[in-house]
Amino acid sequence: MRCWVEGAAGSAYDVDNLPYGVFTVTSSGDDERPRVGVRIGDRVLDVAPVAAAEMLDVHDVFARDSLNPLMAEGPATWASVRTWLTGLLTDEHERDLVEPHLLPLDEVTLRLPFEVADYVDFYCSLQHATNVGRIFRPDGEALLPNWRHLPVGYHGRAGTVVVSGTPIRRPTGQGRPSGVSAGSTSGRPAFGPSRRLDIEAELGFVVGTPTALGESVPTGAFADHVFGVTPLNDWSARDIQAWEYVPLGPFLGKSFATSVSAWVTPLAALEAARVPLPGQDPEPLDYLRVDEPAGYDIAFEVLLNGEVVSRPPYAAMYWSPAQMLAHMTVNGASLRTGDLFASGTVSGDEREQRGSFLELSWGGTEPFGDGRTFLEDGDEVTLRATAPGALGGRLALGEVTGRVEPAG
Repeated sequence: MRCWVEGAAGSAYDVDNLPYGVFTVTSSGDDERPRVGVRIGDRVLDVAPVAAAEMLDVHDVFARDSLNPLMAEGPATWASVRTWLTGLLTDEHERDLVEPHLLPLDEVTLRLPFEVADYVDFYCSLQHATNVGRIFRPDGEALLPNWRHLPVGYHGRAGTVVVSGTPIRRPTGQGRPSGVSAGSTSGRPAFGPSRRLDIEAELGFVVGTPTALGESVPTGAFADHVFGVTPLNDWSARDIQAWEYVPLGPFLGKSFATSVSAWVTPLAALEAARVPLPGQDPEPLDYLRVDEPAGYDIAFEVLLNGEVVSRPPYAAMYWSPAQMLAHMTVNGASLRTGDLFASGTVSGDEREQRGSFLELSWGGTEPFGDGRTFLEDGDEVTLRATAPGALGGRLALGEVTGRVEPAG
């Protein structure tokens, strides 16, 4: 299983990772068609010509400008392609065929790796939901009565999902009238650029295999439908959100941008990262019951202008991704190839494990780091995530970076 690609063996992008992306060669101009690549070490394998040379049955999916055709092939093809790629990169006899198609990472331009069909964002961290409830509803219950019975979520905007590196323009919208309490209906709303722009460190799940309308997906079929994962930043305008979210939940405070990594890590790469859930009380309804281990040991880092300000642990999440998918489809809602659903903010028990600035600054009242609360123009936020790999090291799930630009 030792990879022959220089520098790849033992790295965070060894053969037990093999994330997929879509790229063009930077020096070739705008005429080049994007195609599928696989990262190995600090190189990108241009898969299409190798697959064509070996007459792979599905070779044409690697010459496409998104991962959707590959994802639509289903789990049997995902597994066989992964086995084939592993063989190419560990068998010295394949080196002459493969090596000419290995491109340095700094010579390619990465694109949004899949066409987003639909986007749903969940709210699955007990710690995050409790913190937000205490901040937004200081005189009420932190958790609403339904929270421990179902994975709460909202439907986002697929068209505003962008790839890492895309600048994020500060959104404009309505906010609560100045000096007016949360429960009051008096006063004229404020309008202007958000002054409480925030991030949320999340894990996104990318659907490959679709379903028919009226069909639900049981928790045990999670891996039959989910192709892979990507770190995700759910940018949030907290002042807009606080004014609009009652009674129907997030809307403009969330819909202006969601950033994902340029790499999608196959679900199969995370087998060594599976861990039991921290415990669910009360016991979920039958359709939400899962076989353990249903959680994932994924460690996040949140960097603000290059400095780590938080380390959220995904292993602390209350609801599992299999439960998210089961709940999302239990009413018969269909899945489409390219659907994206996200975990909601990942937060832990300690302050330094909170996955949003809303929590880190406790609603702007407790500055963190060098006196920060919410995002300023010019700030750059990067999310990193790693997980245990099958070869004993840690896999990198790809970074997500965005820089805040002034409102238009």
